[in-house]
Amino acid sequence: MVTNDHSSDMGQLYIVATPIGNLQDISPRAVAVLKRVDRIAAEDTRHSGHLLKQLDINTHCIALHEHNERQFAEKIIQQIKEGSHIALISDAGTPLVSDPGYFLVKLAHEENIPVTPIPGPCALIAALSAAGVATDRFCFEGFVPSKGGPRKTFYSQRQKEPRTMVFYETPHRIVESLKDLCEQLDEDRTVVLARELTKTFETIRNDTAKSLLAWVKEDSNQQRGEIVLVVQGYRMPEGDTISEETERTLKILLKELSLKQAVKLTVDITGEKKKRIYNFALALKEERESV
Repeated sequence: MVTNDHSSDMGQLYIVATPIGNLQDISPRAVAVLKRVDRIAAEDTRHSGHLLKQLDINTHCIALHEHNERQFAEKIIQQIKEGSHIALISDAGTPLVSDPGYFLVKLAHEENIPVTPIPGPCALIAALSAAGVATDRFCFEGFVPSKGGPRKTFYSQRQKEPRTMVFYETPHRIVESLKDLCEQLDEDRTVVLARELTKTFETIRNDTAKSLLAWVKEDSNQQRGEIVLVVQGYRMPEGDTISEETERTLKILLKELSLKQAVKLTVDITGEKKKRIYNFALALKEERESV
């Protein structure tokens, strides 16, 4: 029986992270929970069946994926209300991170059902930790759009994003995606390609977007497997920097005035060049809107 601190009658929903490649990355706690729950809701029961067999887990699996989640989520919630303990897993990694499960978890909270995460592997965090770029602030943007037009727009809208950005990309689109990234962001921007993380042919390369594109085009092996892109956030050109005192003045004025008015007054007060102050104000505005 799985421990439930909330009610002796109600079951519980567990969100269980599974390996993204290396089987040894699953935690003992995750294995214990998967063995003890009444059912496992899996994104692909056939795919997860191989993993569970390797771990000697014989718990009954039910399918819960993007096409049937809304249909079956209410049934699963009802089973939990009746005392069943159910674990949710995805094909690999942490559920709900670009995977199904949001509707089920949201419904569980609405019904006051206890939801417990069992932490573990996650491709975006693994890539970020080994990327060698700033990690104090980052944003995860999921999968890059599959078609050219939307993909170009996707990248162009993130030109001035100051935080490190993390994207998922598929192997058959990686070349075109890197081309668009070079065009819409900056070919000299630092980009990290993390491929097949924790697997035999794991590759992590930190380079400029331009050099990374050339490398991937030349080596078809880099166009295979699961891919994570970590992109350095926008950095204002050194010529556009302003003094600390000017920055402080501008930030105070921006709280009360429009961007145009704040820039004009800052120029009048400090005597610094209008272009530098305006560019800095724009970057501040975009940073605030992205948070």
